[in-house]
Amino acid sequence: MAMAIDTATTTTGPETAAPSPGPRGDSAPGSPVDARLGGRAKLVLFVLCAAQFMVALDFSVLNVALPALGKDLGLGQSALQWAVTAFALPSGGFLLLFGRIADLFGRKKLFLTGLAVFGAASLLATLAWDPASFLTGRALQGLGAAVIVPTGMSLLTTTFPEGPLRDKALGISGTLLSLGFTVGMVLGGVMTDTLGWRSTMGLLVAFAVVVLALAPGLLPESRTPERPRLDVPGAVAVTGGLLAVIYALSTAAQRGFGGADVWGTLAVGIALLAAFVVVESKASAPLVSLPMLKRRTVAWGNLGGLVTFSMMSTVVFVLTLYLQETLGLSSFETGLVFGIQGLASAVAGTYAARLIGRFGSRRVLAASLLGQGAFIAGLLGLGTHSGALLATVAVSLASMCHLGAIISYGVTVTSGVPDEEQGLATGLVTTTQQVGLTVGIPLLGVLATTQASLFDGVRTVLAIDAGVVVAAAALVAVGLGLGRGKA
Repeated sequence: MAMAIDTATTTTGPETAAPSPGPRGDSAPGSPVDARLGGRAKLVLFVLCAAQFMVALDFSVLNVALPALGKDLGLGQSALQWAVTAFALPSGGFLLLFGRIADLFGRKKLFLTGLAVFGAASLLATLAWDPASFLTGRALQGLGAAVIVPTGMSLLTTTFPEGPLRDKALGISGTLLSLGFTVGMVLGGVMTDTLGWRSTMGLLVAFAVVVLALAPGLLPESRTPERPRLDVPGAVAVTGGLLAVIYALSTAAQRGFGGADVWGTLAVGIALLAAFVVVESKASAPLVSLPMLKRRTVAWGNLGGLVTFSMMSTVVFVLTLYLQETLGLSSFETGLVFGIQGLASAVAGTYAARLIGRFGSRRVLAASLLGQGAFIAGLLGLGTHSGALLATVAVSLASMCHLGAIISYGVTVTSGVPDEEQGLATGLVTTTQQVGLTVGIPLLGVLATTQASLFDGVRTVLAIDAGVVVAAAALVAVGLGLGRGKA
C-alpha cells in the first residue's frame, strides 16, 4: 500500500492492516526516481537496519572472544558451545510465533519490546559473574532477537511499498545484515584484545539503547484488522520442533552424530514439525498458511535462502580453521580476510536492487546461487602452504553472490503478499535465515574437524558445499519457472 510522502508516522484509534502514513520516495510510483528515499524514510530505514545489524553482530562478535570468556567465567572447552547455542535455540525457535503475534497485536509494540529484552539481556551478559548468569543473558538475547528480526522485517515491508522502494530498502537491509556478521568477526578480536570480552556484549547494549531511543517516534504501527485466535497447538508444535532440531544439530557440531541423545532429539523435532503440518491443515486460524507455502515464490524462494545462508556460514567456518590452523595466520590476519569479504558484500549490496529491478528477483536469485557455488568451487585450489590470496578473492566474490541471493530471496518471498500476511511471510524469511545459519556448520563443518587431516576435511566440505549450492540454483530456476517464458 502506498505511503504519504514523509508525513506523520502513527495513527490514533483502530489500526488497520496497512501501516499508518510513513516514508516513501519523493515522487509518484512508476516515475523514474520512484526509488529515491525521502528524509524521514532514511531515518526509518536507519532504525530498522540498525536493529538487524545489531542482531547480526551478536551472531559473530563473541566467537573470537570465546577462549577468553571461558577462562574468565570457568566455562570448559566442551561447554563453550553453549555460548552460541543458548542464543541460537530461542532466536531460531520462536521466530514464527513472534512474527504471528506481531501481526495480531502490533508490529511496532513487539519490536520495541524485543529491543528492550535484547538490551537488558546484553547488559546481563556483560556483567555476568558465572556461567549460569552469562548463559541466561545469551538465551534472553536470543529471545529478544526472535522478536526483533521478524517484526523489523514486517515493518520494513509494510512501510515501504512493493516495487523499487521496497527493493532498495531490502537491499540496504541485506547488505548491513551480511556486513554485520563480518564486522563482528573483525571487531570481536580487536575489542577482546584491547578491552576484554565483556566489551563485545557492552557494544550490543549501546546499540539497543540508541535504537530504542529513536524507534518510538519514527516507526509506524501496523497489524491485521481482524483478531483471529492464536494457533496455540501450531505454535507449540513448530516452536518445539525447531528448538529440538536446532539443539540436536548444535550438539552434533561438538560431539558428532554418534550420541543417542542427538538422534532422539532430532527425531522428536522432526515428529513435531510433521505434526505442525497436520495441525495447520485443520486449524481455522493457522500460524502458517499452507496455501502460502504452496506459492511457488514462497517455497522456492525460501529454499534458496536456506541454502545460501547454511552453505556460506559453513564456508566461513572452515576457512577460519584453514587460515589459522593450516596456514598459521593470526586472528587479526584472519579477520582482515573476512574484512575484505565484508567490503565486497557492501559493494554488491549497492547494485543488487538495480539488478533485481532490471532482471527480476527470481532470475537474480538463481544466478546468485550459481555464482556462489562456482566461486566456492574455486576454493578447492587452496594449498597446504599457500592460499591466503586465493581464499580472500574467492570468498569475497562468493560473498557478493551470496548477498545477491539474500536480497533477492527476501524480495521473491514477500512480493505479492498482502500487508496482513507480511508478518507471516517475513517470519518465514527470517526463520529460514536463522535455521540456515544454525544448521550449516553442524551438518558439514563437523566433517572438517573429524577427519585425520584438517586440510583434507576442509576440501571435502568445500566440494560438498559448492555442489549443494549449484544444485539448489538449478532447482530454484526450475521451480520458479525461469525456463518457461517471462518469469
